[in-house]
Amino acid sequence: MTQERQEQEAPAVWRRVKDSSGLAEPRVLVRAFVGPGELEGAIGFYERAQGRTADARFAFGALRLATVGAFLLIEGAEEDLRPYRATTGTLLVDDVRPYLERLVAGGAEVVHALQEVPTGAGFTVRHPDGTVVEYVHHRPTADGA
Repeated sequence: MTQERQEQEAPAVWRRVKDSSGLAEPRVLVRAFVGPGELEGAIGFYERAQGRTADARFAFGALRLATVGAFLLIEGAEEDLRPYRATTGTLLVDDVRPYLERLVAGGAEVVHALQEVPTGAGFTVRHPDGTVVEYVHHRPTADGA
């Protein structure tokens, strides 16, 4: 099957583990940005480098994303990637709400408010030291993705 055909048949959201509510600790995802048409090659590189296979793929607006081990790969045109480059990383957590409460109480500034996203829910904050981090949790969608 060709790559183009696989992408056409792939669900909009695919995750090996659909629900992060059982996480004992956050999964840290380092962001890696790639240009249009480079996601598949990046997935292959990070799979070989870590000895792990991709465990999620999904779209977010004009962007295509995948997770491989400790990396969140984000593919898009530069103008689409630009708003996300300032974010240092992503933490996949069991439930974002307690994190949001603790972070704001500790002086973090909300950059992007809590919102439903294709994989569950998430928000982005600037920590008091200036580090910008996205916090997300995964939940199954109505279509089972």
